[in-house]
Amino acid sequence: MTQDNKTLDVTALGELLIDFTDHGISAQGNPVLEANPGGAPCNVLSMLQKLGRKTAFIGKVGNDAFGAQLEKAITEQGICADGLIKDNDVHTTLAIVLKLANGDRDFAFYRKPGADMNLHADEVRTDLIEGARIFHFGTLSLTDEPVRSATHKALAAAEANGLIRTFDPNLREPLWASLDEAHEQIDWGMRHADVMKISDNEITWFTGLDDFDEGIAKLRRDYPNLKLICLSKGPDGSAAYYKDLKVEVPAYLQKETVETTGAGDTFCACMINAVLEYGLDGFDAEKLETMLRTGNAAASIVTTRKGALRVMPSVEEIKAFLASR
Repeated sequence: MTQDNKTLDVTALGELLIDFTDHGISAQGNPVLEANPGGAPCNVLSMLQKLGRKTAFIGKVGNDAFGAQLEKAITEQGICADGLIKDNDVHTTLAIVLKLANGDRDFAFYRKPGADMNLHADEVRTDLIEGARIFHFGTLSLTDEPVRSATHKALAAAEANGLIRTFDPNLREPLWASLDEAHEQIDWGMRHADVMKISDNEITWFTGLDDFDEGIAKLRRDYPNLKLICLSKGPDGSAAYYKDLKVEVPAYLQKETVETTGAGDTFCACMINAVLEYGLDGFDAEKLETMLRTGNAAASIVTTRKGALRVMPSVEEIKAFLASR
């Protein structure tokens, strides 16, 4: 299928789950948690939809009330749910997301097993991959079988059909049998990607290097297939590494920030959108800076809202935000 015949911009495979996030204290003094639709791949797709892109999701939820809520949420955002499978035996994956005193987050997953882990290779809708320009994936679909084999099949289809492949390591330590296994699977993901978004803590852990530039240099030596690497640094902003260019942009910090869930996914979507706009060979320093500023702004807006998938900012909101800075 030629690029001219592609009907989708981005297809993603991975987890779609419920994020239970802090929503105050009840009259009895108990913590109240809100069931927000989440999961990094669909957060990314939701932001891409707001940016005017056509997207599709491949994954599995439980045939339960939460699964129905998630299907409704992604279709409301315009994400094609033709690749979403319902599991009659395994419940929808749940995550408890608590805000720590330092502003970071603590994740507790109810996923032993969870429906997202139970996607089989023969359930992967490869037509949704063949009809896209970009295939996006993370690592939660690499933690266990059978979803690991499903991810391998999807990547093979993406490679066979000439898709650009974007990757977010998105390390969640509690979900791995060991960090050695996590390192091995992230290595596999990096070897099969053209573009990667990685966070500051992930690059330090993966490379063993505290200096980010040295860590990126090591990744570019070990994975020459990675044409563009974007580094997200939370309150310290972001950086892009492309050919002989490095561009850095500071974060847009806000007093109104309530939580950071989905901020990295929002930034990742803006990176993918720029790749769709310029292509792998079309970046220069100005375009990289625009990409980073847009991503930082969108991520900053999301931190002022609870949840992520259903509260992504519009293009108009991002433009107004940047104009005010």
